[in-house]
Amino acid sequence: MAAEELVLISHGRLAEEMKKSAELIMGPQEHIHTVCLLPEEGPEDFQKKFEDVISDFSSEEITIFADLMGGTPANTISRLIMTGEDKLHLTAGMNLAMVIEWLNGQMIGRPSDYVAAAKAGIVDINQMLANMKK
Repeated sequence: MAAEELVLISHGRLAEEMKKSAELIMGPQEHIHTVCLLPEEGPEDFQKKFEDVISDFSSEEITIFADLMGGTPANTISRLIMTGEDKLHLTAGMNLAMVIEWLNGQMIGRPSDYVAAAKAGIVDINQMLANMKK
């Protein structure tokens, strides 16, 4: 299985920091890329940065994790998908559990259910601990 590319997109530098956190756990990751929407930028600036990042990718599919549904980063990529960029696969609600699940799938050469991992990573610890006391 050829290595796929993952692009993390976000408001501010969350995508860059998410990559750094994943690398702290999993080591350096050459197939994870980031595109950040900075305060002084608009949708056109963000789209250009995104297109520059993916311009040399040879992957048949590019996985994209966005920080937030309905925000400029996700909306910009959604527009690209709606205009025919069919190799883009966008998922919103990025968290570290989903990035690690994607990486694990790449390491063992199998598709990963990173959406399920993202959901499973959301745990009310206080409630869990309270249930354990019962």
